[in-house]
Amino acid sequence: MNSARQELDAPTKLVGFVVGIAFLFLAALFVGDKIGPDAQATAAASHTGHDAHDAHDEPAAVPAGLQATQDGYTLELDRSVVESGPEVPVTFTISEPDGSALTDYDVMHTEELHLIVVRRDLTDFQHVHPTRDASGRWSTALDLIRPGPYRLFADFTPTGGENITLGAELTVPGDYRPQPLSAQPLSTQPPSTPNVTSRVDGYTVMLAGAVTAGENSTVSLTIDQNGREVTDLEPYLGAYGHLVALRADDLAYLHVHPEDGPPGPTVDFTVDAPTAGTYALYLDFQHQGVVHTAEFTIEAQEGGA
Repeated sequence: MNSARQELDAPTKLVGFVVGIAFLFLAALFVGDKIGPDAQATAAASHTGHDAHDAHDEPAAVPAGLQATQDGYTLELDRSVVESGPEVPVTFTISEPDGSALTDYDVMHTEELHLIVVRRDLTDFQHVHPTRDASGRWSTALDLIRPGPYRLFADFTPTGGENITLGAELTVPGDYRPQPLSAQPLSTQPPSTPNVTSRVDGYTVMLAGAVTAGENSTVSLTIDQNGREVTDLEPYLGAYGHLVALRADDLAYLHVHPEDGPPGPTVDFTVDAPTAGTYALYLDFQHQGVVHTAEFTIEAQEGGA
């Protein structure tokens, strides 16, 4: 009799098991329908927030001239310590991302490469154009009579590439006595009023126009000689003047662009200062076959909100 009851109960147990499995499956579908979209939305929101955080934390671009390597190109001095002298030989190479010496350059302002040299206290400014041999090594002679730390800036454009400015340190051993800077604010006068003056080789150069951080600021430089305006400037590096700007705190190199205009007495430039603070400006201009350099120290003002 027990055997017969067991045979009768077996199908009943099987049906109950199948019903239980079906119930669990339907319950899972119901729960998944309720929580699935929310979970997906939460995951999507988390991913979006992560991307936004990454974008927000993306570092700002490093100003030009503060690095020896950029975009795979490297400035390599053959010697970083040299003895003082009026014509000190300096040689260097620009290496490509694959390590080979760069030999293909675009011409920029009539030259393949511009070498800017300045002592750390922003004195002894030099703008020279080295010569390159077939192997890619550049060479020049620098006036390094005064000892101290110097910063070299190689400004160039690889053929078909973007303009790059690389920096390197050069040391001249000896008694280094840095000279103090005396910055002059440009924001206290109307833009058309010259309020900073530099005198060099019998020329008086007056600078007008405020420099504001984070903006393209226009500065105008007017040149006269012995009290008479110079209206016959000669082209230098493809323009009637070449202006270099350096931030005093770290010697960041600013790209300054000349604006088209007549050969004097006023030459305009667009200056893009990344921050407020003290800047040194060096104007190269050519007159009667001779290149002269006027130097200024200015204070750039804070930008608007």
